Amino acid sequence: MADSSTSSTSSTSQNASKTRKHSHFRAKIKVQNIQIVVRNLHQNNIKLSVKNLKRKQSNNTRHKMAARNQTKDLKCATHLLSDKFRNMTEEKKAIVRDLGFGGLMHVPPLRVDHQLLRELANNFKLGENRLKTGYGSFQITPKTIGDALGINATGNLFPEKVEYKQLSDDDKIIYRRFQGKTLKSLTDEMMEIGVGSEEERLMFKRIFILYIQMAFLLPTTINKISLVHLAPIFKMDGISERNWGGGHVLTFLIKGITDYQEKKKKAIDGCLFALMIIYFHLSENKGKKRAERPPKPWIANWTKEQLVERMTAEKEEILVCIDAHSSCIDAKHATTCCIDAKMFASMQPS
Repeated sequence: MADSSTSSTSSTSQNASKTRKHSHFRAKIKVQNIQIVVRNLHQNNIKLSVKNLKRKQSNNTRHKMAARNQTKDLKCATHLLSDKFRNMTEEKKAIVRDLGFGGLMHVPPLRVDHQLLRELANNFKLGENRLKTGYGSFQITPKTIGDALGINATGNLFPEKVEYKQLSDDDKIIYRRFQGKTLKSLTDEMMEIGVGSEEERLMFKRIFILYIQMAFLLPTTINKISLVHLAPIFKMDGISERNWGGGHVLTFLIKGITDYQEKKKKAIDGCLFALMIIYFHLSENKGKKRAERPPKPWIANWTKEQLVERMTAEKEEILVCIDAHSSCIDAKHATTCCIDAKMFASMQPS
């Protein structure tokens, strides 16, 4: 009887031991599975963190490169120009076309490479008004400015600047109305003002003329209206027939390049964007017959994507030239050497 009891107890003990072992193994397997899951999650988190870090570093690099290409020494507000035209009422757009600036509505929202614009200024031959490139030497005239941007380039010239004492009493009121205005304040006022009455339309015209000069045609690094900007708004009759291309835009650009080249001024005033479009158009269509050339304004024949592609090719050539001419004193002298060595010749016209 005792043997039977002992045997039963032993059997129960063995079964309990087996149960504990199975439970122990199952628990151990569960723990291992949990550890594997945790480890996989941890590894995935690390991979995501690394991926996000790389993306962030890439974005930072792009922002830094864009910042280097966009300096405070030049001004080319193509984004502002395109945005305001896009959001302008049709009534106001009609007035802009009547003023003779409809061609500027083709300017795309573009981040213009300032290094390329500076190279164009470096290689503008003062006295001859020629742009010397690997494609040849291009004469920059009032007509080429007008053809590029679609603005009038003949007719009477504007005065160089305003003489307050010589203004009439009515014009002195207009002078004081805009004196010291910034580009932002002009832009806001241009978009907000109505054009329902003749008086409002005349005021819109004056505001737009000031805005388009400050933002694009006669840009400076000083964010306030200058006496040169004020000059056109006192004689609004026939303003679309005045010589915008030569007597105003080109004259101002030449003065800006002269101050930069000869007076060693760091900033470059003037519409270097027009110089870029002239260079792109003439080099792209060199040798073509008149009937084969794109129509005017030239800016209308360039999409944003085409301009970006061309600027990228030019920028890469500039960087190659800097490396090839590392023995030059600095980057400015290096890239100047590149122009003389047909710096732009690598990109053949299509």
